[in-house]
Amino acid sequence: MKLKRTLLLVLCTLSALAAVADEGMWLPSLIQPRIKEMRQRGFRLTAEDIYAVNKASMKDAVVSFGGFCTGELVSDRGLLFTNHHCGYGAIQALSSVEHDYLTYGYWARSEAEELPAEGLYVRILVRMEEVTDRIAAGETAGEIIAEAEAEGKGYRASVEQMYYGNQQFLFVYRQYDDVRLVGTPPSSIGRFGGDTDNWIWPRHTGDFSVFRVYAAPDNEPAAYSPENVPYRPRRHFTVSTRGVEEGDFALTYGFPGSTQQYVLSDAVDYVQHRSDPAKIAIRTARLALMAEAQAEDPALRIFYAARYANVANAWKKWQGEVLGLERLGTAERKRAYEEAFDLWAADRAGYRGTVGEMKREYARIIPHYFDLELLSETLRTLPMPYAAAELRDPLFEARRPTERALWRLAVGEYARRCEPGSMLPAVRAGIDAAGSADSYADRLFDLASDTTARADELAALKGELAGRIRALCDSLGLVRVRTLGSARLDSLYKIYMRGLQEWDRERAFFPDANSTLRVSYGIVSGYEYADGEYHLPLTTLDGIIAKDDPNVYDYDIPQRLRDLYAAKDYGRWAVDGPDGRPTVPVCFLATCQTTGGNSGSPVLNGRGELVGINFDRTWRSTMSDLEFDPSICRNIAVDIRYVLFVIDRVGGAGYLLDEMTLR
Repeated sequence: MKLKRTLLLVLCTLSALAAVADEGMWLPSLIQPRIKEMRQRGFRLTAEDIYAVNKASMKDAVVSFGGFCTGELVSDRGLLFTNHHCGYGAIQALSSVEHDYLTYGYWARSEAEELPAEGLYVRILVRMEEVTDRIAAGETAGEIIAEAEAEGKGYRASVEQMYYGNQQFLFVYRQYDDVRLVGTPPSSIGRFGGDTDNWIWPRHTGDFSVFRVYAAPDNEPAAYSPENVPYRPRRHFTVSTRGVEEGDFALTYGFPGSTQQYVLSDAVDYVQHRSDPAKIAIRTARLALMAEAQAEDPALRIFYAARYANVANAWKKWQGEVLGLERLGTAERKRAYEEAFDLWAADRAGYRGTVGEMKREYARIIPHYFDLELLSETLRTLPMPYAAAELRDPLFEARRPTERALWRLAVGEYARRCEPGSMLPAVRAGIDAAGSADSYADRLFDLASDTTARADELAALKGELAGRIRALCDSLGLVRVRTLGSARLDSLYKIYMRGLQEWDRERAFFPDANSTLRVSYGIVSGYEYADGEYHLPLTTLDGIIAKDDPNVYDYDIPQRLRDLYAAKDYGRWAVDGPDGRPTVPVCFLATCQTTGGNSGSPVLNGRGELVGINFDRTWRSTMSDLEFDPSICRNIAVDIRYVLFVIDRVGGAGYLLDEMTLR
């Protein structure tokens, strides 16, 4: 009877966690085995159309935008689309109260009016290749990188681990450092709905911005110069004006940041019950302080805009992640999977006991890792001290009450949540001497914001903070802190991953995302949000008008958009709405697996034409970094027809369409 129960457990577990249609972030150079399934979904091209080295392919039209987002080239003159929220920092840096491009948007009327975005760069993949054998033969990653970077001007390279180090791949990029803002819609379009609508469907956000890549006259990478000319890419995307319908094939091509599809249940438990809840609570308080300042002063609204957006993005994502993990019962399902693997591994010396060792290592490192996360969410958010130029800025006086409150919050939350035996000695002594966490935070803030004051106390705290972080990283054996892990755990995962691939032969394993170029695919599809509540996969301009509210900043659309709607003056971008009246498509859903870093990724149809720009996931999809559920996980894209409509009819920059290839 026990054997029957065990076999049933194995069968049920494998069925539950087997790879499913639309799941996966696949390396483009190894996409050939997926082509048959993609064709069944509606793909009409070949693997070489997606990735090729010796001829132009889609990879040549996809860029890493600033190292944190994705973009796509849409003309033979380096014109580039990405998300509004990806360009947000650059737009903010170019904005002022007098020239508030965040609020009112900006459209260059010629290339001469395109604004240099200082510090912004793009990288285009030259090639990727497996170097596992080279490293096994004794070459170092550093040697391989140096050799690759010597091949061409502006070359940047990295060696990245796949499947927890069972394979290594070299990625070679060409970096272009002259990137200029061409146009951006006002925030009431680009961030329509703001943080209220973030991660939510139905969605009506025109989340796009337009940049241009410049190069030297010989098309080689070059620092900014008035002598530079628009970059001439090997390939740019054709833009489809035919639109999408439910059931259409969709392919997303971009640089997803990080997923953890194969972690043990211990990691899921930590995320669901300890890490996310603590970080959500701390960020809720931080956001409230910044929002209060933004509501009181237009200059502070601009100053805190990018910081608020950065804090809020993960904050809301973590809330959806917790709900999704609870709904799926991910931790319980993974525990059953681990038990089934452990049963198989019991008589295999290479894998016997691996899961047990991993669980013991998790028990050791979780307290240390929580200390790191707590420091990152509290004390590490504070400037120690403020830069002298920042203190001389007249705006700092207006910021002072908010900044002081942020110091109080950070010190107070650290003191409240830190285990007594783990608190930094300087913080413990400072609170004891001052009488309270608030009083100690006030003292630190005064030191940090006064260039004439002796800052020995602040320097001591800064030194202790850096020392604690180094000590925690040393304890974990980490070079960089990205996800819950340790050097020992990494070595165990390498064994575990190899064992899973040997044991679970029906599962299609793809490497976790690590900011390298990936392909994901699926279909345009709605989903059942709740019992009896089906969410359609398409939204239109009618939904924007329904939400329009001049009294709410995030919903106060431009008057130009209201006028166009009232006159139904949509030009070539009009389509028949569900009620038969003309409207304009705005956003759509697809079943492609995406994550952070995929923001700005091109969404392509079966002919490889651009139909949308990926910018988000639905709230109940955010657990997909840990477990992808095709029944409910959806990525959100802004329909390319809405992008073109806004450029043409709202922004009055229709000349940009003349350099695109529209089909």
